[in-house]
Amino acid sequence: MALAAPAVHHRTTTVDGLEVFYREAGAPEAPAVVLLHGFPTSSHMFRNLVPALADRYRVIAPDHIGFGQSAMPSPEDFPYTFDALTDVTAGLLRQLGVERFAMYVQDYGAPIGWRLALRTPDRVTAIITQNGNAYEEGFVKPFWDGVFAYAESPGPETEAPMRGALTPEATRWQYVTGVADPSLVSPDNWVHDQALLDRPGNAAIQLGLFRDYPTNVDLYPQVHQYFRDSQVPLLAVWGENDEIFGPAGAEAFRQDLPDAEIHLLDSGHFALESHLGVITEHIRDFLARTLA
Repeated sequence: MALAAPAVHHRTTTVDGLEVFYREAGAPEAPAVVLLHGFPTSSHMFRNLVPALADRYRVIAPDHIGFGQSAMPSPEDFPYTFDALTDVTAGLLRQLGVERFAMYVQDYGAPIGWRLALRTPDRVTAIITQNGNAYEEGFVKPFWDGVFAYAESPGPETEAPMRGALTPEATRWQYVTGVADPSLVSPDNWVHDQALLDRPGNAAIQLGLFRDYPTNVDLYPQVHQYFRDSQVPLLAVWGENDEIFGPAGAEAFRQDLPDAEIHLLDSGHFALESHLGVITEHIRDFLARTLA
């Protein structure tokens, strides 16, 4: 008889006065794995991965502030920077009593994860990166040209392309581009994400994070030094057809982590949608060896 899938709890707590939603499964005493989502999604992207890991690990997947079911204060009331998002994530982990953890980072989750590691490097036991960038080699043009132009010189002319990135067409593009069989990707993903993007006031939040993105690149030298000093175990499971973060970004981890395990998958930016089984197998094998 097949074993029942671990129960996934959907919880909300208050961190620094803000409501933070998170998914959690697994035994509280098990090794912790923290899943950090990217733009424009939420912990919804991990809805299937959480139970797939929770028989062996305590899995925690929060929604960042301004995303998913977490609070969405106005930019006047909360500084939408990657430093601020990291502050809230760190506060959540403290509140949940998570002392040491492995982390899965994707897209925006990567710069949040890198900040967590730079603040307390000894707490990070392992890293899984799925199209979560840490090297300039990973940026694919022309996608990033508009982001950096807007960050350097915000104004109506540079803002227009960034508003275009918040449209239904752009959200769907992120999910299906580079996927060999798009029928494997549920439309629920972009419908769900778009409904949250379209909330009144959310465009200003996303534009603020676009403007802050170059601060992540500024941190790269420190991140690379952290990799060299720690030799943290790292697994890259990367959609090699991603037109946002290309496969060169995955291969670049070996510059500072020669033992990094890199698997390029025939998928795109949200490879978990088409390759859940393969990615889960890689993660379970990797964590079983590195956290033993």
